[in-house]
Amino acid sequence: MNNTRIFKTSFASIYPLYIQKAEKKGRTKAEVDTIIFWLTGYDQQTLQQQIDRNTDFETFFAQAPQINPNVSKITGVICGYRVEEIEDQLMRKIRYLDKLVDELAKGKAMEKILRS
Repeated sequence: MNNTRIFKTSFASIYPLYIQKAEKKGRTKAEVDTIIFWLTGYDQQTLQQQIDRNTDFETFFAQAPQINPNVSKITGVICGYRVEEIEDQLMRKIRYLDKLVDELAKGKAMEKILRS
């Protein structure tokens, strides 16, 4: 799988799609942000800086303050791949985020999404 295109895609261009997907199912932007904060360690201000800078996914995850230590608890299939079996670390992080937003849109409780 050739990942260079998604790695160079700006996070700011995908972020509204995450929000749109969640809102279409009755969830909120705040919940999407909570997921991103949990996964990456960003807060509202640092996330907004990444969006304003039009940071690509590669830089977005490279500059993430701290990837949550519980990410290994995120399992399952996203886009036809088991997230826990994706070898490329950056691609796995991107798919973790996809999976969490997907779970939110499917109505899963935040406590379960955040693996608490």
